[in-house]
Amino acid sequence: MTGPRPIRVRAYAKINLALRVGAVRADGFHPLETVFQSLALHDTLEVTPRRGPLTLTCSDPAVPVDDRNLVVRAARALWQALGRPGEASGAAIHLMKHIPMQAGLGGGSSDAASALSALAGLWQPRGPRPDLAQVAARLGSDVPYFLVGGTALGLARGEDLYPLEDLPVFHVVLALPAFGVSTADAYRWFDQDTAGPAAARPHSGPSIAAWRGCRLALVNDLEAPVTRRHPDIGAARRALEGAGAEAAAMTGSGSAVFGLFAAETRARRAARAVAEAGFVALPTRTVDRRTCQRVHFSFASSSPRHA
Repeated sequence: MTGPRPIRVRAYAKINLALRVGAVRADGFHPLETVFQSLALHDTLEVTPRRGPLTLTCSDPAVPVDDRNLVVRAARALWQALGRPGEASGAAIHLMKHIPMQAGLGGGSSDAASALSALAGLWQPRGPRPDLAQVAARLGSDVPYFLVGGTALGLARGEDLYPLEDLPVFHVVLALPAFGVSTADAYRWFDQDTAGPAAARPHSGPSIAAWRGCRLALVNDLEAPVTRRHPDIGAARRALEGAGAEAAAMTGSGSAVFGLFAAETRARRAARAVAEAGFVALPTRTVDRRTCQRVHFSFASSSPRHA
């Protein structure tokens, strides 16, 4: 006799095509203007109905599987939003990790968003779902974006979202240095480097063809402060540009640097060049909103109920 079938759900990575950072506010946060873009690179969550407390395991032993993991916090937040008493239960989650950590690719936030969707289908298959965007916003600034996906403008702390017309498909090469960068460090370095009235503000970077013939400037206000502390970020960008990228930039708070390529053959050659320069090279491509949203609307109303 076989057990219940697991729900398998993808959690797509992201890059920031643009990231402008305002001065820190009284609440300690920076106002942002960012353009998110989904990538085909993804983690996979396998959610299996089971009796007993909720559990999380992971293919990567370096990933915590307790309250430090956003998947666990997402599950508990959803359980409370559904009005369930006691501790979250009724599911075993296994996370197959492929998105590098501390790289600015949003892996943890994407895992949390996909967990919300999968668990909502498992725990509330026949009734109205809670507002997952509200639950997501309580978990982290990037988490709501992963319920939207594709190309989107993020304002405020990134959670005020405006879907944009999807960028045409680009092949993407990610260049990964041998270190990660914490978000807290990146913003602290930004504050240090932009303090005072005479501080230099970053200029717009290279641009790519975007929507309806417009141009999209690739700029990341965190890139210069991070590169000053980690020169390999600049070396990774130069390796991508030297390999023919139409544009290249650091994503988020780093440490990953991405290059955009119109042709897959050129992207493959660039990946080899990046690897020869001493970086881990991950080839992928952009994906559109429809592809991302299949993750969040694919759970049938007949899903088994376990709790």
